[in-house]
Amino acid sequence: MEAGYGTTVPQSTRSGSRAAELRGQRILVTGGAGFVGASVVAELLRIGATVTVLDDFFTGLRENLPPPGPNLEIVEGSVVDESTVRSLVVEAAYVIHMAARNIIISTENPREDFATNIGGTLNVLMAARESRVRRVVYTSSASVYGNPRYLPINEDDATNMLSPYAVSKYGGENYCKAFFESYGVPVTCVRYSNVYGPMQRPENPYCGVVAKFFASTMANQPPVIHGDGEQTRDYTYIADAVEATLLATVSPRADGQVYNVGTGRETTVNHLADTIIRITGKNLRPQYLDKRDIDNIRRRVLNIEKSRRELRWVPEMTLENGLRATHDWLLREAGWKGPVQGQSSGVTPPGMQP
Repeated sequence: MEAGYGTTVPQSTRSGSRAAELRGQRILVTGGAGFVGASVVAELLRIGATVTVLDDFFTGLRENLPPPGPNLEIVEGSVVDESTVRSLVVEAAYVIHMAARNIIISTENPREDFATNIGGTLNVLMAARESRVRRVVYTSSASVYGNPRYLPINEDDATNMLSPYAVSKYGGENYCKAFFESYGVPVTCVRYSNVYGPMQRPENPYCGVVAKFFASTMANQPPVIHGDGEQTRDYTYIADAVEATLLATVSPRADGQVYNVGTGRETTVNHLADTIIRITGKNLRPQYLDKRDIDNIRRRVLNIEKSRRELRWVPEMTLENGLRATHDWLLREAGWKGPVQGQSSGVTPPGMQP
């Protein structure tokens, strides 16, 4: 399926997926012009849903979306605008709430982070309470775990917020839980871990580490690693993250639940960089710089057993194949003009651009 200017969206191979239940339903996707959001929108349209996107295009891009049509409405606006949110939620059967300020913006401006990530989520939940939507899916982040005591990380393990972004995403989760328990609003939370893949544009300064490494190596420049490169993450391919999100939207067991969305495989940044260098066929060595303020997570890998058991979801894409698919997309993507001047390629925590 095509979405925008030469942006091929990865499709799920699970034709029998329960997500097909969303065919013919009206879905509101907040933050639907972002990397993950636009991929969710594309899959919903492929299934046959009617989609409304609410996005302020602060980090999301219009070219991530196909043109508006009978099954797609695009509303430029913010989840901070209570009246706009209410008017859109009342028309929706389901809400997938992905709008958020990412970790870089959140760290630079905690007040804006609070207003969007927490205040915007409250607006969505208040509107959902009034309109009786069938379910709200809230997209959170594995950053809420901080540096875990044990690996792999379970959904009920201790949380440890190390950034304003993590605080606000967890605050949104807590509001979801409170609205479920106090008002019976059907909500489900999914915690993404380092989503990557096609449509994550390297020229976007808020993109993740995979896109940044590809941007550098494809320009014949060494990927920049902040720290020693032995820090680990759980890299999740975009089509797998989309599938988990849609299954969380329809699963009868998901109300009031939180689910990890990862792979269960731990990968060092050094291994990631070496793999990308090999895939691009370059003769490069990573460049190492000092850690940044946001580089405060040493190890991360998620336990996805609960998602497998209750959502009937398991990731299909290996890291090697996912990186190759990402590279193939970048080679085809006519709109990619190369890395932004001065853009570094450090480790980006998950949930960078919903």
